[in-house]
Amino acid sequence: RDKASVFGKKARAMKAWMNSRVSLTLGHDLVMAALSFYIALYLRLGPGLFDLSQQIVGLGLIAFIACAAVVFVVFGLPRMVWRSCAMDDMMRIGQAVIVTLLLFVAVQFVITRLDDFPRSFLIIDLFVLTALLALPRLAFRAIKDGRLSHLWERGGGNRALVLLIGAGNGSALFLRELAQGSDAPYRVVGIIDDQGEHTGQRIQGVDVLGDWDQVETVLDRLAARGTPPQRLVMTRAEPNPDKLRQLVDLAQARGIELSRMPRLPALQKAEDGAAPTLRPVEIGDLLGRPENVLDRAAVSTLISGKRILVTGAGGSIGGELVRQIARLGPAHLSLFDVSEYALYEIDLEVGEAFPDLPRTAIIGDIRDRTRVMTAVADSGADLIFHAAALKHVPLMEANVDEAVLTNVIGTRNLADAARAAGVAGMVLISTDKAVNPTNVMGATKRLAEAYCQASATDTAGTGPRFTIVRFGNVLGSTGSVIPLFQRQLARGGPLTVTDPAMTRYFMTVGEAVELVLQAAVLDDSRIDSGAICVLDMGQPVRILDLAEQMIRLSGARPGRDVKIVFTGLRAGEKLHEELFHAGEQVHRTRLSAIHLATPRAADLAMLGRQCDGLEAAAEARETARTLALLGQAVPEFAPQSADAATAATDNLAERAP
Repeated sequence: RDKASVFGKKARAMKAWMNSRVSLTLGHDLVMAALSFYIALYLRLGPGLFDLSQQIVGLGLIAFIACAAVVFVVFGLPRMVWRSCAMDDMMRIGQAVIVTLLLFVAVQFVITRLDDFPRSFLIIDLFVLTALLALPRLAFRAIKDGRLSHLWERGGGNRALVLLIGAGNGSALFLRELAQGSDAPYRVVGIIDDQGEHTGQRIQGVDVLGDWDQVETVLDRLAARGTPPQRLVMTRAEPNPDKLRQLVDLAQARGIELSRMPRLPALQKAEDGAAPTLRPVEIGDLLGRPENVLDRAAVSTLISGKRILVTGAGGSIGGELVRQIARLGPAHLSLFDVSEYALYEIDLEVGEAFPDLPRTAIIGDIRDRTRVMTAVADSGADLIFHAAALKHVPLMEANVDEAVLTNVIGTRNLADAARAAGVAGMVLISTDKAVNPTNVMGATKRLAEAYCQASATDTAGTGPRFTIVRFGNVLGSTGSVIPLFQRQLARGGPLTVTDPAMTRYFMTVGEAVELVLQAAVLDDSRIDSGAICVLDMGQPVRILDLAEQMIRLSGARPGRDVKIVFTGLRAGEKLHEELFHAGEQVHRTRLSAIHLATPRAADLAMLGRQCDGLEAAAEARETARTLALLGQAVPEFAPQSADAATAATDNLAERAP
């Protein structure tokens, strides 16, 4: 009852405030109506206004105000919210003024037969009253939006001066959202047209000052005016990576912050009155990844209403798989991981984001065949995504038996469990390191590929559909180079790069997982025969370039503020990775981002015997025998020792820039 009483008091107070605001607004509008009456008469009659009978003018004024009061209330003018006054409100004001004048004419015709007022008074008052009602509202909104603040601010006051890069829809949207914030933290001083289409024009009242080639000239001109930008903001949703890299260098040279506007959904979901929050330029923005045309409807059909199991659910790729799958409305989601904390984290995240999604968190080791068999059977999974793996190259060189047990035997356990439980499909996450492997991690993943390929051939049309997806490095994944560089930057450097010439393929984790889901629905009979889905990774990226860009993004200068140290290749590492083996034929698919590599022949029974031998050797921790058997199972495996890696980096200092 106490809460209800408090709520009732607040409701009554709000109602009283609303009534007082409506009364105040109506009073303002009636004062404007009276003022327009005299102004219109004076504009028509001039000093002759004072020769009219005061009784006639007084009665006319009373009649006009009465008509205005009735019409304004009927049209809802007093209830308009001035803060959000828009074109619809202006049209309503115009309609109300016209009806007011028509009603006044009718009243005056009854009283005086219109003999006392000039006819042109009505036309003049139409414009005068409309202006007196509309202009205060527009001025109020402009002041609240901060659009007039430059009249009393010097140099932007406490607001950061911003130069927008891009004269498209992004800039217009940014300016519109910025105008909604009464305490906007930015003031836009100009726009650069990065495509040369709008130079010299104005967008939302802001001048387009030049094209891409004139950025530095524009910055000098703004500095001379006393409005030097403190921040450059790229407004394109998909900026040109070359131009973005140039902006990074320019911003660093001039000591200007470089940011990107939030993506469209973030802007659309922003609270009313909140200015857009800029985000920093990230290393992923500089990769230049093309935007792929995807079949999202087919993916939704694949996942919606199905029971899904994800192994390695607490990892970088497994976790992103869980997030994207959860958004598609599966009937049930099973999360399988050996790490208690990682499993707890992803389970908690899914529970908070999708509280109504049925899910099960399963702690288990993929190497435990009994646990895997039981988990798959109990989950009732329609589809399995296998992301669990040991993937750190140097660590796997030092832990050969563990790599074999997890990457090979664990995959065999899961594939066999999928067949035994009648699962419709299984998707294996593979790696480019499986092509011509020089390290244990790559060799074990190649053998996992081969087992799934052989299983696909063996069960074609009668068992699970095995889909193998091969791709390169994922930005920011656990154990990858990006988090390492970030930690090193946080300490002030140096950044460690193995070799100046080393390259790797990169894509963001979100894009990689989305393409994995696309591969799972790819309708191509060659997949049923063991063809591998290879993601289009674009051009390989030099690790040295990556390190230099990360240093620049941090606001420092490579080689001066933060050093780069070359350490030489480690055991098992290659200078350049490959996506296809020479024995694989490459085919296009209907999705440009996914290619097919037709399989090299593999016999499931023979692979099963090889896996038995590997499992026995690995469990006995007979590492030398494990390596020998791995080499027999993967003939292209060419182990690279630490000595060979050192020899490959001779004269490293001389080649360093």
